[in-house]
Amino acid sequence: MKEIHICIGSACHVKGSYQVVQRFKELVAERGLENEVELMGTFCLDACSDGVAVKVDDHIYTVKPEGVDQLFDQIMEGNNGCH
Repeated sequence: MKEIHICIGSACHVKGSYQVVQRFKELVAERGLENEVELMGTFCLDACSDGVAVKVDDHIYTVKPEGVDQLFDQIMEGNNGCH
C-alpha cells in the first residue's frame, strides 16, 4: 500500500491543499487504486515554500493544484526523486 501524506496545515491550505486533496482522491478513484493508495492528511512537513507539501516514503514534494496529475503519475511509476 502506497501512503501519500498531504499537508493540510494553514500555509499549505492557503496554497490550495483542499484542491490537491480532492484531485488526489479523484485520481485514486478514476484509476481504481483504492486498495493500493492511502491518502492521509498531515500537518507541517517544513516544505511549504513552493506549494502544498506532499510526502511519499521519505521523499517530500511540493505541488500546486494544477500539478497533481503529473506528481501522482510520478509517484505511481515509482520515480521518487525529490521534487
